[in-house]
Amino acid sequence: MQAELLEIRQHMGQFPPFDQLSDDLLDELAGQVEVGYFQADTDIYRHDDAVEHLHYIRSGAIDLYRRNGDLYNRLSEGDIFGQFDLLRDQRVRFPARAIEDTLIYFIPHAMFRRLCELDENFADFVEVERPRLEATVDQQRKGHEMLVTKVRKLASRAPVMVESDATVQEAAQHMGEHNASSVLVLAAPQADDDSHAFTLDDGRSRRMVGILTDHDLRNRVLAEGLPASTQVGQLIDDRPITIQSDESVYEAMLRMLRNNIHHLPVLYRRRPIGVLHLSDIVRHETNSSLYLVDNIFRQPNVEALAALKGDVRAAFVRMVNEGDNSQMVGSSLSSIGRSFTRRLLELAEEELGPPPVPYCFMALGSMARNEQSIVTDQDNALVLDDRFDPEQHDAYFLTLAQRVSDGLAACGYSYCKGDVMATNSRWRQPLRVWQQYFSDWIDNPNAERLLHSSIFFDLDSVHGEEAFAERLQDLVAERASQRPRFLAAMARNALNRTPPLGFFRTFVMEKDGKQNNTINLKRRGTAPLVDLIRVHALACGSRAQNSFERLEDIAKTRLLAGHSGERLRYALEFIAMVRIRHQVIDIQEEREPDNDIEPENVSDRERHNLKDAFQVLSNAQKFLKFRYPMPSQKR
Repeated sequence: MQAELLEIRQHMGQFPPFDQLSDDLLDELAGQVEVGYFQADTDIYRHDDAVEHLHYIRSGAIDLYRRNGDLYNRLSEGDIFGQFDLLRDQRVRFPARAIEDTLIYFIPHAMFRRLCELDENFADFVEVERPRLEATVDQQRKGHEMLVTKVRKLASRAPVMVESDATVQEAAQHMGEHNASSVLVLAAPQADDDSHAFTLDDGRSRRMVGILTDHDLRNRVLAEGLPASTQVGQLIDDRPITIQSDESVYEAMLRMLRNNIHHLPVLYRRRPIGVLHLSDIVRHETNSSLYLVDNIFRQPNVEALAALKGDVRAAFVRMVNEGDNSQMVGSSLSSIGRSFTRRLLELAEEELGPPPVPYCFMALGSMARNEQSIVTDQDNALVLDDRFDPEQHDAYFLTLAQRVSDGLAACGYSYCKGDVMATNSRWRQPLRVWQQYFSDWIDNPNAERLLHSSIFFDLDSVHGEEAFAERLQDLVAERASQRPRFLAAMARNALNRTPPLGFFRTFVMEKDGKQNNTINLKRRGTAPLVDLIRVHALACGSRAQNSFERLEDIAKTRLLAGHSGERLRYALEFIAMVRIRHQVIDIQEEREPDNDIEPENVSDRERHNLKDAFQVLSNAQKFLKFRYPMPSQKR
């Protein structure tokens, strides 16, 4: 092959979608490429010009414009353009102009068609009107959709339910009639404000007090020789282990493994909607972290828990190397973090005794969103029953919070630098005080106050009275969308961290003395994406905490135009995956993992996709500024 053709072949073979072509097709392609040169500030083609070639940028940079003159996209080395025009009517839709001296490889239309016909990856890349970033992320997601399946998708059958005063014979008859291996046991609420009560279709108020399985009938009735008239309420344990319908199948598997159970009632808030059996979800089992979670709950003290830090990192490395996407990795690490927290609370209660009043230990930030990384700190709070009396009860809860916080630090979850922990008395308050906190933040917004409190808008229960956390989530969902000043203030804060893009297609590096010539992918990528997604979610009244689930709720509204939500999803997924992959490299090379990358140390494909993802973030931030303007003060 001639030296010139070899150079063309080698260069194009570095960039998608040509990097996936066979050697024969790449050789054929290089032989048909024509070369064109454009000086800076010259047009490559104008609107409605005829298009006969796919354009590949060998060097330089170009801008694509909309018909009204607005910038549509900025492309650089390795990018292609013109493919959508070739697939339509071969007329220019977005005019192109060189912004630097630019060398273009022209690929003839016939060769473009041939590549589409012969290479599925090439066709997938160019035939759908979406950028390279989206194609890359979707390719990564293949084969992993089942790992983030919601429990509600498996709980397709309504549960069989009986009253607590029903006999075991009646319960067995119901199970036989419905071909079920379990029945849920109901009873009247203990009080009018019972936080576990729900309403049946007939209007009666009930609470679920337990579950009776076919295993129980064999071992606790027949084997014990109990009469068929025995009431089921005598056989069940109060407060059965349950799971919420929007949690993942993966979390359900973890819960069943930890508690050595085969049946798991599924709740929507407090109402039972189904029962999962181990056989329903065993196909979702992954070997990455299930046994680690089981091991956490077997440890007798903090020292033994801290000894599992290496196992956590090993599980993280396995998940990433086995191809799990960021949602799966984030969910798994969050489940591991929750398990450490729950075990520490159990150990503390064993030593301190039962709590004087009910409480809810809340996770905040990335753990609440199920988006934890291996590099994380602890953000938590305590919501106490309104009967909480500081003089009588606070010594217990301060000690409890200190045991958990110190234990988490020993297990690798560093103390929060902003002191957002339950050890801080401000974040260890009764429910009524928390409700007042959120009401003040939402009704009387102040950008500086919200800057330090925005983390509280990602919250979830880890242990205790889940209803306390649900009430706070309900308050936020119902009130935030009705407060334009609050949304405007949150939007302003979401613009504080900008993506690392220079004006001319270059990355802007960190220059803070510690991270020179690097990019912090959390501070400049995932965090600002999470921030702006949160604002839109608050505006539409979403109760979701996870960023990807929030995007699903946002998509049901008109807050974002066209495919903007999908682009945000792809951008968040890709930046998150680059971040965790580089953390794996750090661990494997025995460095302390962090959030920083050096662009020259990433592949050409990854660098180009990062630029696309950061551009999505930049565009979304510009829209956020105009979508939530600060309302004028009333006089």
